[in-house]
Amino acid sequence: MPLPDPRRRNPITLPDGTAHAGTVMLAEAIDHPNFTIGAYTYASAFEPPSDWASRLAPYLFAGSRERVVIGKFCQIADSVRFITASANHAQDGLSCYPFPVFDQTQMAGFQPDTRDTIVGNDVWIGYGALILPGAKIGDGAIIGAGAVVRGSIPPYAIATGNPATAVRHRFSKPQIARLLALKWWDWPADLISRAEPALLAGDLDMLEALAPD
Repeated sequence: MPLPDPRRRNPITLPDGTAHAGTVMLAEAIDHPNFTIGAYTYASAFEPPSDWASRLAPYLFAGSRERVVIGKFCQIADSVRFITASANHAQDGLSCYPFPVFDQTQMAGFQPDTRDTIVGNDVWIGYGALILPGAKIGDGAIIGAGAVVRGSIPPYAIATGNPATAVRHRFSKPQIARLLALKWWDWPADLISRAEPALLAGDLDMLEALAPD
């Protein structure tokens, strides 16, 4: 089957022929300098917002110094939030109170935490998950509903809880190494389309046979 059009903002067509407003290709729905979003990554919401950037990352202000980087083919459920570095207060003083933000001369450039948040490719983030500042989620990981992610989640891990921890891996270590070497999400669209049966069936041998030279 052909892949969905990554340039189509609302990629799902309902039985009545209308576009499903609650699902968007994020690269088409977000125009924010601090977001980098790969092709085919989508997000869903039961009540779609007018501003997807502020819905997903409400603390990513104009002038923030951190970035949110999301890879290709990610799936982001309703009520997921990225709590980015701009939300953090300084913790090395006697008080966490952000005195400089109330003074125009001191506010410029004041940001105690500037860590980027990085999400790999083919990551599924479940309903209501919170992704905290500086989190790094590996390729192929699954983040369970309501999980609170800080630190690093390994590739192809299933992470749940608060704080989110890897409860198991989706595949064996040798299989994960093979998948990471293939990087199928970077293949040409026509080749990914041909690989769809292998991807859906979990047939790694078939996928490797299709890999470009």
